[in-house]
Amino acid sequence: MLGGIAVDSQTPDIYFTPTPQPVVEAMLKLARVRADDVVYDLGSGDGRIVILAAQEYGARGVGIELQAPLVRRARQIAKDGAVADRVTFIEGDLFTADISPATVVTLWLSRTVNARLEPKLKRELRPGARIVSHQFPIGRWIPDATVHMDYDRTDLYLWTVPGR
Repeated sequence: MLGGIAVDSQTPDIYFTPTPQPVVEAMLKLARVRADDVVYDLGSGDGRIVILAAQEYGARGVGIELQAPLVRRARQIAKDGAVADRVTFIEGDLFTADISPATVVTLWLSRTVNARLEPKLKRELRPGARIVSHQFPIGRWIPDATVHMDYDRTDLYLWTVPGR
């Protein structure tokens, strides 16, 4: 999902555009989300990915978003959707946030931001964690699967963090 990415603590690199519902559903399906998962959405915007992961799969979720108004909106939507006890929204920079508890990470950022994230994802995520990116690959990391979305004519990419 597009959301605030910081170069400094004030200015987002990417601006929020809501992920279409069919894409959200396909991302969670591709990630094989289960009730025991902890789904992190980097640049979580209005929170729809982690909220749906909690509602439909029983997973826990964490959204990391730079823009305070979007964090407030996501918290309200989670409350209205009866999953505020299963999801958390952090106002912060995804490059400095601790993502190590994640078993699933979702992204809709950009080619350059994903490339900058590659070392962090490989360093902080445990083996077996799944990453799904809408539209953009992650640097030179070869995905385990690519699914074409007829809905918006983009691709979804899946990676599984290898053993160390």
